[in-house]
Amino acid sequence: MSDGGTVTFRGKVRYWDPAKGGGLAVVDVPDQLVERLGGRKQYRLTGTLGGAPFSGSGMLVAGGGYCVGVSKAALESAKAEIGDEVEVSIARA
Repeated sequence: MSDGGTVTFRGKVRYWDPAKGGGLAVVDVPDQLVERLGGRKQYRLTGTLGGAPFSGSGMLVAGGGYCVGVSKAALESAKAEIGDEVEVSIARA
């Protein structure tokens, strides 16, 4: 779903580099919503994660995907962890 530059979707929290088993957490943005945000470029995003306010950076994913980085503090505020499915509502900052 998207509305006026804001997109809302459900996604699974995962590690940026799953092989490391730690580090940066991200949520993949569905392909059909990427253009609504401004395309596959790096930029700041703000919104909510699991209903809790947060901000992060949009990032390119190898192979053509796009994701938003999620800090440890944002995960704690949303009471979410790696592997959880969360509702994300984001727009360009």
